[in-house]
Amino acid sequence: AEGYLFEFERRGYLQAGGFVPEVVIEHPELVEGLHREFVHAGSDVVLAFTYYAHREKMRIIGREADVEKINRAALRLARKVADDTGTLMAGNICNLNIYDGNDPSWEKRAHAMFKEQLEWIMEEGGCDFIVAETFLAFAEARMALECARKYATGVPVVVSFNLKRGDDLIDGVLIQDALRFLADAGADVVGLNCGRGPATTLPILEEAKKNGIKVPLAFVPVPYRTNNENPNFMTLKDENGKIAFPLDLDPWLCSRSQIAAFTRRAHELGIQFMGICCGNASHLTRAMAEALGRQPPASRYSADMSKHAYYGTDSTLVGFNTEEVCKKQF
Repeated sequence: AEGYLFEFERRGYLQAGGFVPEVVIEHPELVEGLHREFVHAGSDVVLAFTYYAHREKMRIIGREADVEKINRAALRLARKVADDTGTLMAGNICNLNIYDGNDPSWEKRAHAMFKEQLEWIMEEGGCDFIVAETFLAFAEARMALECARKYATGVPVVVSFNLKRGDDLIDGVLIQDALRFLADAGADVVGLNCGRGPATTLPILEEAKKNGIKVPLAFVPVPYRTNNENPNFMTLKDENGKIAFPLDLDPWLCSRSQIAAFTRRAHELGIQFMGICCGNASHLTRAMAEALGRQPPASRYSADMSKHAYYGTDSTLVGFNTEEVCKKQF
């Protein structure tokens, strides 16, 4: 979800754990502002902040009565900013975390939750496309796609998975099979988001390309340096062996240069749908946009170290600083 969850948690407007976007109805002006900030940084899509605004999550925090209110408010905010900035507007549905392989009753509940969110999207004027994201279970992703086709007829759909350790989803379906099935079932874009960082996301997409997936792929990793030992950021540990997710992940954050390098690599693979998930901030979005050759409004303020007092090369700078201090005393 563009990194909205983590960004508002860092700013003190969203509680880690539940990760419910109450800020949408408590501080809508801040949500609108963050939408505009990401567009300023180079995003060409305004994604409605309805991630984890479904009935199951609202129930957990005791605000199920506000589920329609928060969804409609988020959709209106996204539409306003998209219209003002000339960008695309995307609706959002996501993992419900109710899949249970031992209890098929989850299916009826999931269908009802996807249905109402999709109907609210359409009632609020629709969207340019729908992002159905962060699914750990193939069965839940498949249902999301089926519901989108039924209740948001004609709207393109992006479906992406959050892949845990290994090459299968939590219901045992291999990720490559899941991507291929959803592409064949009519998803307009398939891929991965959240969970894995760039280094452990790209190999999965490279394999999908080799397997001949015929629809565009989605590359929306978290901006953390995951690795073969810990391919998903939820298992990264601090120096004391404690799970770092979600509050102590900063030591693993990718640099802007690393984000740019992974973006170029994804572009070389022919990946067309790119973004950054939980942990993102607008400066990383700008790094991604600039790596693709774009110059968003925020690029006006991209670094120009030639003017730096010590590292600069401008001929009018004080030579003592650039030659003596910088090169011999730092």
